[in-house]
Amino acid sequence: MKILISVDIEGVAGVFHAEQTRAGNTEYERARRLMTAEANAAIRGAFDGGATSVLVNDSHGGFRNLLPDVLDPRAQAVLGKPRVLGMMGGLEQGCDGVFMVGYHARSQSRGVLAHTINSFAFARIWLNDQELGEAGLYGALAAELGVPVLLASGDDVFKAETETQFPQARFVVTKTAQGHASGVSLSPEAACAAIELAAREVLAAALPVPQRTPLPARCRLQTQGPGFADLFAVLPGVERLDGVTLGFSGQTVQDVVRTLNSLSAMSAMLR
Repeated sequence: MKILISVDIEGVAGVFHAEQTRAGNTEYERARRLMTAEANAAIRGAFDGGATSVLVNDSHGGFRNLLPDVLDPRAQAVLGKPRVLGMMGGLEQGCDGVFMVGYHARSQSRGVLAHTINSFAFARIWLNDQELGEAGLYGALAAELGVPVLLASGDDVFKAETETQFPQARFVVTKTAQGHASGVSLSPEAACAAIELAAREVLAAALPVPQRTPLPARCRLQTQGPGFADLFAVLPGVERLDGVTLGFSGQTVQDVVRTLNSLSAMSAMLR
């Protein structure tokens, strides 16, 4: 059994401030160690639960935050960008299940450090009229490839908005949100213990069959301002719906996610 562990940083226990997510300061260096520790907890649980192979996908920012020299040597790391499958890079190697570790709530929610893909440019995203965050979008991509989400960790807002999409997944709440940059957190040790236990136990059950998104998939993107909409509407296939909203379709969910990631990369010219 091969498991992909996709690891973000905003949902990690002890992480509450944007400074902890950006390279170039001591707070970030501490946070990336906490991120790596939670990844290692998931790796240990996966192998103890019966996994024969584990891939760990660094899914935050530039995708090079995990500390390879500290990562459990039994796992292989998926690092760097660009990648066709983004936060699900590794699924192309034939995986049986996905763990989402350190994930966060969608943009415009009350979750800790909540955003969706690009907080600078993207305000809200809908897939077939259902508003989704990163977990929802990438979980739909995984389902399209026949791979179920088995475990997810992050704050309580993330769990509440995501568990209906993945009803058979195990959720670990690492912290309770009290605002965008405040809340109550488990200790890193307690969070790692909970993630390890959940990872081990979830693999003891039969793997669920993921629910696939009806195709073609229609995406609606609300941007952070009309300047972003001006820019994104240049891309062929993207339709301007109003001053800040765009629409486009994809023959697959992967098409939609790849377009969103392309638009996110385009937004850099407006910084």
